[in-house]
Amino acid sequence: MRDPGAFAWLRLSFQFPRLHDTSPMAWLSQFAGLHNDLIAFVASAALLAGYQLFLRLKLRGHPTYTIQAVNAIARAAWVETVMRERKDILAVQTLRNSTMAATFLASTSVLLIMGVLTLTAQGEKLGETWHLLNVSGATHSTLWLTKLLLLLLDLFVGFFSFSMSIRIYNHVGYMINVPLSLAHKSISPEHVAMHLNSGGRFYSLGMRAFYYTVPLVFWLFEPVLMLVSTVVLIAVLFRLDRAPQVMETDYV
Repeated sequence: MRDPGAFAWLRLSFQFPRLHDTSPMAWLSQFAGLHNDLIAFVASAALLAGYQLFLRLKLRGHPTYTIQAVNAIARAAWVETVMRERKDILAVQTLRNSTMAATFLASTSVLLIMGVLTLTAQGEKLGETWHLLNVSGATHSTLWLTKLLLLLLDLFVGFFSFSMSIRIYNHVGYMINVPLSLAHKSISPEHVAMHLNSGGRFYSLGMRAFYYTVPLVFWLFEPVLMLVSTVVLIAVLFRLDRAPQVMETDYV
């Protein structure tokens, strides 16, 4: 005669988690505000994409409209000066500072990723607390995990962007010390400046990923808060991205 407890572990392994209330109305109530979450997410993404498009169109008519464009011009002039005047120590110190800043932010990304993974493991315990302000959004655990996955994806973009900037800064450190007397066509000041600006673009992309965590975090609480935080973020980014008038006229 078979022991009824011999396969008890097998039955337990195929048991699925059950909701506290499995009635159809209770299950549907958790998805009641799903359309509000979708509208908030689409509207927030459209606002951020529209802002980036606005900057891109402005740069066509005014190449020094943003501080990032001015910094790219400044980096190219810096590379030209360092390579022609052989300021090797200045180059090493400056690139070391840039590498240290990117390394610190990449490490911060890893810590934030670990924090988000911790939230995914404790979603059931913290769900009720996080949904206290959620008046118009859905409260189902599937949507909660989807929000955390998007936040996790954003942080991974930031981590790899900062890592790529570190990689490029290391390459530039070797290229910028090559004497111009060797006349390497692929290691001219123009090519080195192009590589350095590529690292700067990855650094800016990583910072953008950090900024975009703000609406994603507020989305965990309430869809309306996501929209409000997106509008506030765009206003702050415009102040940060806009080059001062003095700098804009100097680099024209």
